[in-house]
Amino acid sequence: MARIVIAGAGIGGLTAALCLHEKGFEVKVLEAVEELKPLGVGINVMPHASAVLHELGLGPVLDECAIRTRAIEYRTRFGQLIQSDPRNVEAGFIAPQYSVHRGELQFLLLDAVRSRVGEGAIETGWPVEGFSQTDDAVTVLCADGRSHEADILIGAEGLRSRVRHQLHPDEGPLCYEGTMMFRGAVETDMTGDGRTMIIAGNHDLKFVTYPISEKLRKKGRALTNWVAEVRHDKPRHIQDADWSRGVTIDFIKEFDRLQLPDVNVGEILRATENVTEYPMVDRDPLPFWSKGRVTLLGDAAHPMYPIGANGASQAIIDARVLADELARRPDATGLQSYEEIRRPLTTDVVLANRRGGPERVLDLADARVTGPDDRIEELITREELEQISSGYRNLAGFRKSR
Repeated sequence: MARIVIAGAGIGGLTAALCLHEKGFEVKVLEAVEELKPLGVGINVMPHASAVLHELGLGPVLDECAIRTRAIEYRTRFGQLIQSDPRNVEAGFIAPQYSVHRGELQFLLLDAVRSRVGEGAIETGWPVEGFSQTDDAVTVLCADGRSHEADILIGAEGLRSRVRHQLHPDEGPLCYEGTMMFRGAVETDMTGDGRTMIIAGNHDLKFVTYPISEKLRKKGRALTNWVAEVRHDKPRHIQDADWSRGVTIDFIKEFDRLQLPDVNVGEILRATENVTEYPMVDRDPLPFWSKGRVTLLGDAAHPMYPIGANGASQAIIDARVLADELARRPDATGLQSYEEIRRPLTTDVVLANRRGGPERVLDLADARVTGPDDRIEELITREELEQISSGYRNLAGFRKSR
């Protein structure tokens, strides 16, 4: 079988390694950093993506650490419930939605790759700088001059992908529409059932929170992940994006205006020791991902706004489709087939996220609700809300199975 090199040991790259190994391919993952660490805060894995992880036999370990999300509750800035969008198996999905610490999910995948593919399957301290290729092979080039021969190269190094840059050298800067995101996680009391994601506010000021630790939930506590988003009228020019940048707490006073009866937003933000900021950025959809024996996957292929909780999920789906298509055609035609399936779909998600995705229900409500005593059911119909939510689910690929 073909020798495949994956650049990047993120969630997409590691899932691809597992899926490709399952199909019998020889896989090597090259990661830029010397030592992998469980970085980041919370992410969500949508039902269609968690189904892939269950198929890989990872369901039991996921259930040990991750929250099976019951629903996403959309609320106004005054606290009224706009819509509760169920996300569990009982609601008809093929698999659960999971809320989990990004580092825990990455290390869960990392352990699976090392145990199934082999300890030597992942090489750290190997920053992929680019590639050269012929009709018969691809040479993966390291920043320090080393090289690695393979039959296929998959660029899965995220937003700063050097493989993508070589394929599209004139792409231009990141796209930034003006929203700055502040993020953190802190242990708190449980809110409600301890399995609910809350998204409150509007396009200009939004607060997202959800628990990410099943182990703590079983103890009656919560590891509460949160994202606080503030939109600026005049977007700042963005040169780069780095989640490691720490911030002051000046932004918190903006969120004291939110009125959530069961969530003290200001208290959660002020109790968080480590807060980082990050601009909401994406890139324009590409005209192609693949060239010869090289293709892209995950954020390297389709970085998107973190709306609809779809970034990691789409990378996991990429991995499954790529492995399936290469199993049918283990050469450049398999890469083209993978791209023909995935690129149009992810393009639609990128563009839908720019329009607000399922969170458009917040702005629909904000345009009609004037105060805390307004009754949502008198101002918005269920049909209007369901049209937005079901439309996005179908577009993103996690429609209900029944």
